Amino acid sequence: MSAYFEVLTNERGTQRRNRKWPDELKAEIVAETLRPGATVNEVAARHGLQANQVSAWRRMAREGKLVLPAPEDAVEFVSLMVAPAMPPEASSGTGSVEISVGAVTVRLEPGASPERIAAVVRALA
Repeated sequence: MSAYFEVLTNERGTQRRNRKWPDELKAEIVAETLRPGATVNEVAARHGLQANQVSAWRRMAREGKLVLPAPEDAVEFVSLMVAPAMPPEASSGTGSVEISVGAVTVRLEPGASPERIAAVVRALA
């Protein structure tokens, strides 16, 4: 009686492995997809990823689960509305900053630094 068995090997180049991507690298890859003219497919292929993985990271960024790096160009334009000056007795005197984006309103503590205000604005963008 003879026994027959077959051994299947997996070549090193075809081995599928789950990679752990640091959040900083995920954020940089997502930021690349947001540049004008960039596509998710092109960015994913350049990094050896599937497009659906990069799309999932983009969704995480939209949900606030992945913080994107500050934009390379520090100049951004926003609309500014100036209200007429109110008499001192009519103002609350708190000096707090209020930022509204869509349905979200963030109120910062009185005397918040410009750096803190800028960080909150970037996070909401």
